[in-house]
Amino acid sequence: MGLIHIELFATLDLVGQAPGGPDEDPEGFTFGGWQAPLLDEVTGAQIGAAYEGTDALLLGRRTYDIFAAYWPHQEGGEDDEIATLFNSVPKYVASRGRPDLSWAESTQLGPDLAGAVREIRDRHEHVKVVGSLGLVQTLLREKLFDRLDLWVHPVVLGVGKKVFDGGAVPTNVTLLEPPVAGPKGTVYLRYGLADGTPRTGDMGAPDRGAGHDG
Repeated sequence: MGLIHIELFATLDLVGQAPGGPDEDPEGFTFGGWQAPLLDEVTGAQIGAAYEGTDALLLGRRTYDIFAAYWPHQEGGEDDEIATLFNSVPKYVASRGRPDLSWAESTQLGPDLAGAVREIRDRHEHVKVVGSLGLVQTLLREKLFDRLDLWVHPVVLGVGKKVFDGGAVPTNVTLLEPPVAGPKGTVYLRYGLADGTPRTGDMGAPDRGAGHDG
């Protein structure tokens, strides 16, 4: 069985909407492209390394359309390595509509999303989910992921679609490696899905007798 890796960019208040550009998801959101001013060499290298070994992409409709309009035209350019990878691997698209799947190696998933994702995980070793916030929320809710790479950026927006909106469920994760911060303050966190649900405890009741006799 392979692994489902989620690659996710979020603000400090965990807004994940439209990090890449103003036209990515503009409806009711004026901060599209908030990630660009916070990129640095360290974060860029982390993102590039995260794609190593990818043998399939799992994307939501909006992210697929953005990628399909961009990556087929980037081979031979500055982003040649990622372009070559993205253009060559199978792309699986979660959509309730009828997307244009003219990008090579693209397949639309059926209505049973959970079942389709499980089949993809059995078919590929390293499946990457990039962007696709609505799809990510479904995968988190269904616990249909194995790794979560989360870049937390030092900015608070106060508005926008959040990573854990829409029915998040109690879930344990484990930190797979020490956090790393880039020079502009973005913190890279790599988590793995863990068994069980969050436990509770008691940090200790205060000394109820303090300051009283008897």
